[in-house]
Amino acid sequence: MKRNRQNPDQYRQGATILEFAVVAPILFLCFFAAFEFCRVAMIKHTADNAVYEGCRKAIIPGGTSREATNETRRIMNTLGVTDFKITVSPQTIRPTTRQVTVRIEVPLSSNSFVPNQFVTGNEIVRELTLYREGVQ
Repeated sequence: MKRNRQNPDQYRQGATILEFAVVAPILFLCFFAAFEFCRVAMIKHTADNAVYEGCRKAIIPGGTSREATNETRRIMNTLGVTDFKITVSPQTIRPTTRQVTVRIEVPLSSNSFVPNQFVTGNEIVRELTLYREGVQ
């Protein structure tokens, strides 16, 4: 009696493709989610640094709200963040102004690299208040 000897790996080809078809979307979803959450963390920390540096520009003697806004914008642009709102309070900094507040609002839906599935509708808001130098 003659036996038909076939390679058992031939039967596994379909199983391998099916396993890949099931696992690949989940793997890609996890990859893009991790990528997007890292981007959000970078935006968050850059916004923290931007409000601090902007506030530092405004609290030194002779500092203006325009300098604070420009410095904050410059730092946010280093990350490629384009859509954000900066508020400096008070708008006009006088020699008697005791403290300065810089606030930034960054909508995540317009500053995302991947489609907005993970962070839609959320925004990062950072605010810092510092006392001016040389004001009693």
